[in-house]
Amino acid sequence: MARILAIHAHPDDIEILAAGTLAVLAGAGHQISIATVTGGDLGSGEGTPEETSRIRQAEAARAAALIGAQYRCGGVPDLGVFNNDPTRRTVTELLRWAQAQIVLTASPADYHPDHETVSQLVRDACFAASVPNYRSGEAPPLPAIPHLYFMDPIGGRDREGRWTVPDFGADVGAVFETKKAMLTCHASQHAWVARQHDVPDHVAAMEAWTRRRGRDFGIEMGEGFRQYRHHPYPRTPLLQDLLGEALATPVDQPPRAAS
Repeated sequence: MARILAIHAHPDDIEILAAGTLAVLAGAGHQISIATVTGGDLGSGEGTPEETSRIRQAEAARAAALIGAQYRCGGVPDLGVFNNDPTRRTVTELLRWAQAQIVLTASPADYHPDHETVSQLVRDACFAASVPNYRSGEAPPLPAIPHLYFMDPIGGRDREGRWTVPDFGADVGAVFETKKAMLTCHASQHAWVARQHDVPDHVAAMEAWTRRRGRDFGIEMGEGFRQYRHHPYPRTPLLQDLLGEALATPVDQPPRAAS
């Protein structure tokens, strides 16, 4: 059994980009933890940030429970995620809390500043989490640097519109209804995403993206990942091996425009 942590900026980011993969891994008996660095406290035009954060964390916990996962929030303010020592220690504690062997996190280039900064923080926290004298909280240090993987950016493109090519993917067709149910738990976001992102149907947009990414692998439904292999991070394909028959490789064709 492997211990796997998915960590992103806001509640619902993971459900859009990696919930199918987590469902596959949970079904194979691996221990899944889900964390968000913020509570998404600005993700509503109604109520106070504190009220929004409580609602969104409860939604995230319900979504995680659908695959038997535990959930934790780092409590950093929404749109207030910066690459500094206090926040790095917060993120390091989340990795230690999960005792992660594999970490899935945000793409280094994405549309949202919190997403990009979380990617940097998690990359550095993977290194720091096994350093005994880097104090972060009550959880013990990790025994080693975990395997690190980046999820897709939202919509598959960076801020300049450049297409992101994944190293590999997960075939999530068999678990798509679970992924859909997990995102549906984030009911507070349906109206907000329609207002702020001009996306009238949060869940339908996720389905369209999952199908779009699947075409890159010649399958119906897919999620893409890139492995961070720079020194001294692990280079062995641990997540790829754990996916087994659900592992998908890109087909040899140029990317099409996102739909």
